[in-house]
Amino acid sequence: MAGGNAIRGSRVGAGPMGEAERGDAAPRRRVSYWCANAHETQPSFAFDPGSEVPETWDCPRCGLPAGQDRANPPQPPKTEPYKTHLAYVKERRSESDGKAILEAALAKHRAKRGL
Repeated sequence: MAGGNAIRGSRVGAGPMGEAERGDAAPRRRVSYWCANAHETQPSFAFDPGSEVPETWDCPRCGLPAGQDRANPPQPPKTEPYKTHLAYVKERRSESDGKAILEAALAKHRAKRGL
């Protein structure tokens, strides 16, 4: 290919990405968080005197909540096992309530069928 005007390896907006083009970076501060598995993560936050950093942060390695106190990290959330529809019904109704509802439904069904 002889000559040509193409600028290879560039795109619109591409160029040196130095501080002069982007402007000055906002002051940042790094905060350490520890999870129950003793993983440390240090996200950085903009340093603004009026803003507060979050109390907890999700650990990127294991997903558990992490806190700023290394000696006392937040406890992992309790996960409840899957419950069936019947388990939820049994929580709301007693056995005698269930029998009464069943008898009423059977009586209604029998009345419709003429039994």
